[in-house]
Amino acid sequence: MEETKKYIQAFLSQNKIEIPTSKSTLFEAFIAKEENINSVKIIQENQKIIMANWKLKTRIDDILLQSVLLPNGTVNKNYESKIDFEKLGWNDIIYCELNGMEDSGLEFNSDEDLLFGNPLISGDLKFKFLFRVEGEAEDSILNEKTITIIINPDPKSLWKDIESDKDDAYWKEDNVATASTFLDKNIVIASKRGRSHANVGSFRDDDFAYKNIKETGWNVLAVSDGAGSAKLSRQGSKMACELVISYFEENFTEENIKEFEENLQIHHNKTDEETSKKISHFVYDNLSKAAWSVHKELEKFAIKLEIPIKDLHATLIFTLVKKFDFGYAILTFGVGDCPIGLLNKDVTEIKLMNWLDVGEFGGGTRFITMPEIFQSDKLPTRFGLKLVDDFSYLMLMTDGIYDPKFVVESNLEKIEKWKEFLEDLQGNNEDKCKVDFNKDNTEISNQLSAWMDFWNPGNHDDRTLAIIY
Repeated sequence: MEETKKYIQAFLSQNKIEIPTSKSTLFEAFIAKEENINSVKIIQENQKIIMANWKLKTRIDDILLQSVLLPNGTVNKNYESKIDFEKLGWNDIIYCELNGMEDSGLEFNSDEDLLFGNPLISGDLKFKFLFRVEGEAEDSILNEKTITIIINPDPKSLWKDIESDKDDAYWKEDNVATASTFLDKNIVIASKRGRSHANVGSFRDDDFAYKNIKETGWNVLAVSDGAGSAKLSRQGSKMACELVISYFEENFTEENIKEFEENLQIHHNKTDEETSKKISHFVYDNLSKAAWSVHKELEKFAIKLEIPIKDLHATLIFTLVKKFDFGYAILTFGVGDCPIGLLNKDVTEIKLMNWLDVGEFGGGTRFITMPEIFQSDKLPTRFGLKLVDDFSYLMLMTDGIYDPKFVVESNLEKIEKWKEFLEDLQGNNEDKCKVDFNKDNTEISNQLSAWMDFWNPGNHDDRTLAIIY
């Protein structure tokens, strides 16, 4: 009854009614009445209900107003994000669901509070987060909160693929892929126009050519990357590769190489130093003549068109390979920033068969069209010779492959980086795109071409990769 007395006194006081001493006996009798005691209890209970309802409403409102920041996603790229209830302070949410996700490619696992999937559409995707907090009735209407996730477009979709002008005098296919035999091995090559060129409808500057010279048993392979800033570099690269093939067809005759091949046989048996000198002299003399011949023909072509030779700027790497009883002889030449990599039979060693003209501050790339190449004391170092019992892969590539896959020149001499590159080719990549190097695989050229569509931010140059395996 004491609680009833205090409550009524406070209530009367709030209404400016004081109990005089003369009325104290009357007041005591008033508060002792059961109907007044019950009335106070009912009022207090209603006050508690009102207070609880207010707290519940403000709690729900707090959740509705609370920001929920989820990481951005990208169309066609796997997305996974946990809605961290503990971090958000939502431990009092006793039920929830996420609606409106149809056709988005995303799902919500309420047991793990996990939003996941492969987004199909871009934009600010708005989903309905329906929830019930502790204190609400089980059959109460669910509260609705909008959660927004930003899904960015697939970067690939932002690039146009405009065909190059087929009426141009020096037009060539935007994308080329081929496969064949190479000695007793196989060869696969793909050359693909870069996204930066496709986006504006310009031409593929890269090129390649290869040939089995049946008369001598030597096979030759050339790869070239036309300079993007040169107006006719696409023609320069095409001519450079074709001219290499023509030169060796005409000049690498049985008569001319007979002594060289004999010396190779002797050299393999680890004989005198004199043989090594003869071999080095032959390689330098013949390969330098081939490179110089390419340069001079490009120079003649430029004069004919009345253009500066720099308009034909192109890098050039090439290799000649022949199978002997002792194994393989591999000759190489390189100018520019395109590497030649030779992997041994069990893929435990890498031999970089050329050094790259990369330059300390950029702009260091050299081209076969530059006469100073042939006047430099470094010219002899551009030629390579390797005799091996066998090998697993001999690869020639342009910087459209080298830059995104090896990043820096030093990585080209690390076997672990080449192993990673092979794993990438064999399907260990984001797109799960695989090149099957089984010799009976008739789809390998298409597979390599598809693999070369890989995405790498900032690397949208032409891509050419030739693999002897």
